[in-house]
Amino acid sequence: MDPSPACRTQGNEDFVQDSEPRLVREAGLEARIAAIVEPVIEDLGFRLVRVKLSGVDGLTLQVMAERPDGTMTIDDCETVSRGITPVLDVEDPIDREYNLELSSPGVDRPLVRAGDFSRWLGHLAKIELSVPLDGRKRFRGVLIAADADTVTLRLEEELPNGQRDVELALADVGDARLVLTDLLIEAALKAEKAARQAEKAARQAERAARRGRGKGPRAGAATATDADRGSGRGPGE
Repeated sequence: MDPSPACRTQGNEDFVQDSEPRLVREAGLEARIAAIVEPVIEDLGFRLVRVKLSGVDGLTLQVMAERPDGTMTIDDCETVSRGITPVLDVEDPIDREYNLELSSPGVDRPLVRAGDFSRWLGHLAKIELSVPLDGRKRFRGVLIAADADTVTLRLEEELPNGQRDVELALADVGDARLVLTDLLIEAALKAEKAARQAEKAARQAERAARRGRGKGPRAGAATATDADRGSGRGPGE
């Protein structure tokens, strides 16, 4: 494996979700790799989004991850890569040389958890089912409703019954992702700005706390009283 994994970040989303299982999962070798790296990623405080093998640069293993609030910085990528590299070396699931790439979900992100669908209501998405619904597997439309079990799309075209809204079972979703639009880009930029401001505020609060801890007499240090100073005696004399 390439000892210097590529780290790539994309747009950040401003949301916080409780830990929840992924609905959309890998198959075959990708599923085996996901089972290896996901516990490590979670122990580091991140969430696995997707594992994907591609023929880029020979063979590339892309691991997509995020913080619970949806953000992912270059430093975060490096943290995750350092965490999973030793485990991948030990388990050795890939029998040939490959490059490891860490990335954030990006603006047109995959939707892999129930919370992803509800978080991005009002945005355009494309969904492919693992089993057909009325003979159809691919759907594209605006997310208008979602809960723990289903998602409802308002399609761009009418169905044979004249309706445009279709309810899909999340358990049947094989692949889903947001579609890049001006509205989505605007929302992502706004979320990224908010995330940067929150991170800056957290750093300032941490620095202020450190300065506060550094003030005052050191533990065990003697302090002269007014009486001591007036008599010319030192503390404890």
